[in-house]
Amino acid sequence: MADRFSKPLDAPLFERLVIVGVGLIGSSLLRAARQRNLVKTLVAADLSESVCTRVREIGIADEVFQDAKAAVAGADLVILCTPVGSIGDVAAQIAPHLASGAILSDVGSVKASVVAAVQPHLSEKVHFIPAHPVAGTEYSGPDAGFSTLFVDRWCILTPPDGSDEKATAKLQQFWSEVGSNVEVMTPAHHDLVLAITSHVPHLIAYNIVGTAADLEEVTQSEVIKFSAGGFRDFTRIASSDPTMWRDIFLNNKDAVLEMLGRFNEDLAALQRMIRWGDGQGLFDLFTRTRAIRRSIVAQGQDAAAPDFGRRTSSESKPQ
Repeated sequence: MADRFSKPLDAPLFERLVIVGVGLIGSSLLRAARQRNLVKTLVAADLSESVCTRVREIGIADEVFQDAKAAVAGADLVILCTPVGSIGDVAAQIAPHLASGAILSDVGSVKASVVAAVQPHLSEKVHFIPAHPVAGTEYSGPDAGFSTLFVDRWCILTPPDGSDEKATAKLQQFWSEVGSNVEVMTPAHHDLVLAITSHVPHLIAYNIVGTAADLEEVTQSEVIKFSAGGFRDFTRIASSDPTMWRDIFLNNKDAVLEMLGRFNEDLAALQRMIRWGDGQGLFDLFTRTRAIRRSIVAQGQDAAAPDFGRRTSSESKPQ
């Protein structure tokens, strides 16, 4: 991977990239695109005046706008990095100002609802290719991003039926150049897969942390003081952006509810094992899940190091 990123591209893939919403993902894309010389002109757009000011201060974009409609004029690639719940409204605002032949994409963790919310606003001359980079941290804002966020992480493209193959291939190349392994699937299949691999684990983390906080016989100081690795890692997940996760659950509710139903069935089976002292059943289950964890490490999606390779507290804050 180091050799692959040893030098930037000789010629940019795109003339003008507009990132709408400069949080962790958006600011990381700007940094990665600049490092790899993927785009001639980098443009940032954000409704927040303070975010725009900060983007100018840290110099991760060539142009900065509070008005997304003005920002997208003449762009050949526009990526919406706003919360899923607002993507449809943003698309409606910018659609009349998108150039013919432009590629419009996003980074949302839900895809079927995004397609339904965005596609009706677009003309046939705009290529809409939704995307989901499966990468992130619990931090947010323009200072949270870093250029290597997407390296060796998956990015899933979900082009709707009838999408332009050349546009899809070009966007796939863009994500590959920022370091991602790219997979293409349907929006519905994406939502089902992510419901169990990401959405339900987050929901469980939020619930467990909330349950611990509600236990009257355990004070908050004791929960924090005696947090072992399991609870500590749950709190890391549960500290993710609440607006983003609210929108994810509301916009992928069918798949999430289906996976929660299966989870509840498995949890009931686990309760029976514990109640009836089924040690062999527990051992077999834990052996199987341990093998799944090892396969994740073997595929390079996490580390086998102590503490799962997590950075120490002194290293954890993004630069």
